[in-house]
Amino acid sequence: MQNIQFPVNFEFKIGTFANDFTATDSGGNVIAYVKQKMFKLKEDILIYNDDSKTKINYRIKADKWLDFSTAYAFFDTKDKEFGKIVRKGWRSIWKASYEIVDESQNIQYHVSEKNAWVKVFDSLLGQIPILSVFTGYLFNPSYVVVDIQRNEIVELKKKASFFGRRFEVAKIGKMDSNDDDRIMLGLMMMILLERRRG
Repeated sequence: MQNIQFPVNFEFKIGTFANDFTATDSGGNVIAYVKQKMFKLKEDILIYNDDSKTKINYRIKADKWLDFSTAYAFFDTKDKEFGKIVRKGWRSIWKASYEIVDESQNIQYHVSEKNAWVKVFDSLLGQIPILSVFTGYLFNPSYVVVDIQRNEIVELKKKASFFGRRFEVAKIGKMDSNDDDRIMLGLMMMILLERRRG
């Protein structure tokens, strides 16, 4: 996923048990199809080159069992780990907070939710029959990726849609081209986790 043309859109499938989505660039080209393996005690995510699912470009695996600070490692086609995203334990219960690290375990980026109240209202309204259908239009949380100097790099935002199935990743700062994959894979894993939280 090098030289990505932003904005990138994530669109989840509806009407299936799978938690899968397609990522398309600004030209409408499919740059990845993300498939979460079902009924696994540990997360196992496959990232295909497109929606034909003929070639796996990346894989994301959980480092531990269910744990507040579980890390999700990124692997290339040669099964070599080149980074991971780590959920920041108790801090993420109220407001989503993650770190993206490189292959040497150095922190490169922080990912955090902009406004925790949006998620709270989204979850509360989502518990009410009939009204829950409209939460995707009323409450749209967003997340920002910053580097270690606190410069904003990209923003991921839930777009108004039924069932909260559409998200957009917009580039808002300068991104190191060597980090495209780590940032995108980190956001893909994060949105799978956050979407499940509500």
